[in-house]
Order: sequence, then C-alpha cells, then structure tokens
Amino acid sequence: MTTQVKMHRGWQLRLYLSASHLFPLFARRLLRRRLARGKEHPDRWREKLAQNLAPRPKGTLIWLHAVGLGEVLSLRGLIARMAARDPTAHFLVTSSTLASAEVLSKNMPPRTLHQFLPLDAPAYHRAFLDHFRPDLALWAEQDLWPGFVSGLAKRAIPQAIIAARMNANSFEKHHKAAGLYRDLYGAMQLITAQDEHTIAHLVALGAGDQVALTGSLKPTAPPLGHDAQALAALQVALAGRTVWAVAPSHAPDEAIALEAHAKLRATHPDALLIIAPRHPDRAADIATQIPAKFRSRDDIPTRDDPIWICDSFGELGLIYRLASLVLIGGTFGDTEGHSPWEAAALGCAVAHGPRVANFAADYALLDQAGGARQIKDAADLLALLHDSGDMVACAADTIAGLDQKADQLAADLLRLAKVDHD
Repeated sequence: MTTQVKMHRGWQLRLYLSASHLFPLFARRLLRRRLARGKEHPDRWREKLAQNLAPRPKGTLIWLHAVGLGEVLSLRGLIARMAARDPTAHFLVTSSTLASAEVLSKNMPPRTLHQFLPLDAPAYHRAFLDHFRPDLALWAEQDLWPGFVSGLAKRAIPQAIIAARMNANSFEKHHKAAGLYRDLYGAMQLITAQDEHTIAHLVALGAGDQVALTGSLKPTAPPLGHDAQALAALQVALAGRTVWAVAPSHAPDEAIALEAHAKLRATHPDALLIIAPRHPDRAADIATQIPAKFRSRDDIPTRDDPIWICDSFGELGLIYRLASLVLIGGTFGDTEGHSPWEAAALGCAVAHGPRVANFAADYALLDQAGGARQIKDAADLLALLHDSGDMVACAADTIAGLDQKADQLAADLLRLAKVDHD
C-alpha cells in the first residue's frame, strides 16, 4: 500500500473546479460539432461524456494518459516493461485525439485497452473513476487535467507524472497559473522529466526538488507496427531502388526534400521519395507539384514514379522499413519537430532541420552520438543521401543504452500501484 498524499487546493484550483461544473452545459454540443468535422470517432465520441465505457479488467489496473499520437505511442515500451514484470497487471490508455486511437489500435501493447478521456467535469470524471477504479494514474509529458487529479487525490489513488517535457514557451504559459500547477504537482508521488530544462521549469512552478531525470519514453518503445503483406509487396516492387522519405511532413520540409530529390534523380534516376504528410488531407496539394502515386489508392510506385505519397495514418512503421534515410518533418518550420526515435529504431538514418524545440534533448543526444545529423538546406540533405556513414549503428547503440533507465522506471511505477482488491 502506498503512502497517501494530501492535496492542497488553492484559489486557482478551486476556481477551476467550480467552473468545471459548467462544462456539461456545452459539452455535448461541442462534441457533436467536432464529430461533424471528422474530429471525433463516430462510434466512440460518447466516451468523452463517460458513456459506453469498456468493461474494467479484473485485478490491478494501471491508467496512463497522454494527449496525442506521439505521446500515446511513447507509452508502449513502458507498458510492455511493466507487463513483463507483473503478468497480472492490466493497462488503460486514454488520449484525446482521433489519430492517437487509430494508430494505437495497430500498435496495442499487451493486456491494454484504449478509451477517450472524458471532459474534465465532476460528473464525467466521477463516472469514469467509479467505473475503472485505477490502482495507479500516470500523466505523460505535459497533459494534466485538474479535475481528474483532484478526484484521484480524494480517492487516495497514487499518481505520477512521467517523462515531463516543458520548453520555455510552455513554461511561460504554465507560469500564468503557477498556483494551480503547484497544487497539481503536489498531488504526485513521483515526477520524472526528459531533460534538465524541464526540471528547472517544474521546480520553478512548485514541483519541489525531487524531480528525477529519466529522459524520453520514445527511444525504448517497441518498433511501430506495419502491414506485413503491403511491406512484402513493396519490397519486391522497390528492390534495387534508392528509397528515402520525409515524414511526418509539413510544407517547409517537403520543399527541401523535393529540391534534394530532383538533384538525386540526376544521378539515381530511379530514386523514390516517400512523402508522409502529417495531415493526410494535404496530399492532393502536394501532388500538384510533381507526379505522384498515392497509398490511399493502393498505388504501388513503378520505376517511372519519383514520388509516393503515403496519405493515411498509422503508416510510419511501413515507411521506415522501406526507407534508408528519413528527413524528420516539422524541423524546418513552426512545428518545431517530430520524434526521431521511431525512424531510428527501424534502421533509418535520420536527418533533421534546425527547428527541433519540441524534442531538443532527443536530437541533441542523437546528434552527439552520430545517430542523426542536422542539415540546413537541400545540398546538405543530398550529401547525406549519398553517404550517411554509420548513423544507423550509432543510433542503435544509443537506444540500447537507454533501456536500463526504462526498466528501472517500470519497476518504480509498479511499486506505487496498490495491489489489493475486494
């Protein structure tokens, strides 16, 4: 049995909790609008009202919450490690975005189920907690829901923040409600962070001086899943060709990649560039720039096709198995980068631009180890396409070195969980 943490509720938290009683007045209308725009699951959107919830598994249940796609996928390695240490434990993953549910369904860890997290109103979080009765609640990276944190504390259910990540811009936003976050952090029995900058920000917001540096969860997650039949067919079709990718891509990344690809085809006329737009609905616009085949149409590129647009979610596991090198998207614009780890884990050489604030510590670690390389323009990228050296081996060594920390974190978290049930 873990030691209970008495939660302080200052005026900012009390104000939020009072206002949250109003959320149900507009919740259903808001969700229906999002449903009409294709942003909610047509069959599961009521989960955000704490309705139509999946049955609770018997025994110990560890609940992990992450807001979006990348954060959810990063939990898989931690879940697998906890599952291996405790064969009786089950896991509940919640998230907020439609894409996170779709991709996780193709990469589901053992003994795990997914639900959309209900909106943070008292009626909803009470129904959710009454139903699932978690033994431990884990908040990943940045997403904290004050009503849920308060409700868990009232029930003496242990909570932890894992792999916290907070850059300078995020810190400035959090600082405006410093009292609120001080109370939320005070309800935690463990807080771990990805980098020293995050630790400094958390301490400044009242997290105390016991925040542990454990790094990102993403490097030690299992490789992304893929369609084995599609991979086999594409490997045959693309045999002998130079295949590389830009993913998950945005317009500035694609401009660099297309310029480099045009020059690459001057010496490698059968070279293929795979473009995986972060937002697949941009695929048609990309295709106006250069002839392309589309994954969504089940096209298989021929030797005359310079571009293959992978315009569907959940395909990065396929793309990274086909490509020898990937330019990680979001690194040449305001997006400030996507994770490099999924590509590195599948044997891709990793290139990136200078805009990596969202994953600064990750890229610094990989760059220093020789497992990734920053480029400034298409000429740099072209040179890397011709000679990426031993980047893949260096990245593999880096990932292997992070496994021990991940194993220790899994053990520490399991010790927090209650194991007694009626």
